[in-house]
Amino acid sequence: MIDPIDLKLLRALQAEPTLSVAELGVRIGLSHTPCWRRLKKLESAGAVVGRNVVLDADVLGLHITVFCFIQLTHHDKASMEAFEQSARAHPNILQCYTMSGEQDYMLRVVTSSVKAYEQLMKNDLLSLPCVGQMNSSFALSEIKNTSLLPI
Repeated sequence: MIDPIDLKLLRALQAEPTLSVAELGVRIGLSHTPCWRRLKKLESAGAVVGRNVVLDADVLGLHITVFCFIQLTHHDKASMEAFEQSARAHPNILQCYTMSGEQDYMLRVVTSSVKAYEQLMKNDLLSLPCVGQMNSSFALSEIKNTSLLPI
């Protein structure tokens, strides 16, 4: 059971994932050992699954974000698992969601240019297992992009 102190710990860690356990303890009002125990408990429970460094895609030359909507040709378990495994392995696919409605999946893809996306689409995305139809929408600007959960 996650209590108010655990939530305080998670909020602080989410805001600053590079905090040491000692610094985290100071932020939430616990000494090192109880803070460490709580953090280990939350990690074991799966509430904390990693710590990430956020990179600026634009600074790194990945100027284009595309949302790809995929319809599969087959909807059996093996086809879906094959598609999902391939999507997980592709470095340009940052996110992949199963969807309700007409589309089966939505991908968030980053690439350096429209031309690079065209090549990625032709050579990689359309070759993912069981892809039947694909529609792409280019993001014009990013308004909000966060991984901070509202806890």
